[in-house]
Amino acid sequence: MIQLLFMVIFSEMAVIMVLSFKTPFRKLVIMGLDRLKRGRGPVVVKTVAGTVFVVMVSSVYSMMEIQKRWVDDDGPVSSTDQVLMVRHLLEATLMGATIFLALMIDRLHHYIRELRIRRKTMDAVKKQGQGSDDKKPDGFDKVKSLEGEVMTLREKLKQLESDIEAKTKQINAAEVNTVALRKQSEGLLLEYDRLLEENESLRGQLQSLDRKLSRSDSKKNL
Repeated sequence: MIQLLFMVIFSEMAVIMVLSFKTPFRKLVIMGLDRLKRGRGPVVVKTVAGTVFVVMVSSVYSMMEIQKRWVDDDGPVSSTDQVLMVRHLLEATLMGATIFLALMIDRLHHYIRELRIRRKTMDAVKKQGQGSDDKKPDGFDKVKSLEGEVMTLREKLKQLESDIEAKTKQINAAEVNTVALRKQSEGLLLEYDRLLEENESLRGQLQSLDRKLSRSDSKKNL
């Protein structure tokens, strides 16, 4: 399951990177997300997200049970409990990262669509403003009305440019969060490998102790 979660996380990060930069694949990904949000797609996505959330809560509950067992027992902590604790922690972290990245993909897709609509509106306003500037007024009243329209269009342009700048900052912040999550996932994977090696060494020590005990018992019986 951990390998599957890592594959999902890396796939989601790849989608985020494609959405963050203007490449030929960006249009294909946006079209795929548009189709995914039609029909039964949202229901399926919400069902999968709900299932992952329930499993994450189950892992957190198992971690709490193991921690409670450590507090209740006065003896040393067993290596099995340590491995289970780390495994549940890694699974819960990966599932939380999966849900967070899915939400980030949804928001990026929404912002990109909004930016496209606003850019089209801004281009139409610019063309309308240029057409208004090129027109020759016939009278004083017509000049005044045209000046008022130009002022209104310029204010709309400023508002649209500020909105585009704000959305761009949000996309940049999402890119920074993606890089931080990737580093955190790599660190957790290294920690998991180290604990697996320690577990293997502990098993080897236990097996050697069992062999020594069995030999000592056989000598006593002789």
